[in-house]
Amino acid sequence: MLAVVLVTVGVRCGGHDGPATAARAGEVASGGAQAAPAPGGDSDKGRSAGKKASKSPGPPPRPLPRSPATTLRVPSLGIDAPIVPLRLGPDRHLGTPPLDRPKLVGWYAGGPTPGERGAAIAVGHRDTKTGPAVFAGLARVARGARIEARRADGRTAVYTVDRVRVFDKATFPDKEVYGPTRRPELRILTCGGLFRHATGYTSNVVVFAHLTATR
Repeated sequence: MLAVVLVTVGVRCGGHDGPATAARAGEVASGGAQAAPAPGGDSDKGRSAGKKASKSPGPPPRPLPRSPATTLRVPSLGIDAPIVPLRLGPDRHLGTPPLDRPKLVGWYAGGPTPGERGAAIAVGHRDTKTGPAVFAGLARVARGARIEARRADGRTAVYTVDRVRVFDKATFPDKEVYGPTRRPELRILTCGGLFRHATGYTSNVVVFAHLTATR
């Protein structure tokens, strides 16, 4: 199992991201945790369908061998983005994709690759000074949504969203987000909360997902 290096705090995108979506910052919480709604809302029909589907989930897919990530797709949000490898800086913060390429997704190269056992980490900007970036709508992804990570060997790891949380950067739960897992999982991070010109966004949006298929 690959060891996951714990970062001391959430992704440092505050101070870089511009105010292009600051007016919409109220759409996510500025602190604590907030769960994304399940598909279908709270209707009896939606609950019944969920119970029926949970009876026979089938065996989990086998973890994949190591191969670098190349593309990330979130069909429900219209995201289909190329991936660049990222590493930890001297302060043990995970870097972000270049500001002049806001549609790129960064993948932590020191952690699991798509489909490997453990918690893989992907990050991207919410916005920049020029406008919305790749993860502008990440906080709205629904539980049960599909996320696809294509690999350099041509295979694709398919993840299913378990939950979405918004954590204040001052109390970011490192172990919950970056800690080791027994199965292949994925964390996607971007900025969230309120935007302050002096310090940037107050929070991080984190999507938690697990591997449900490979192809």
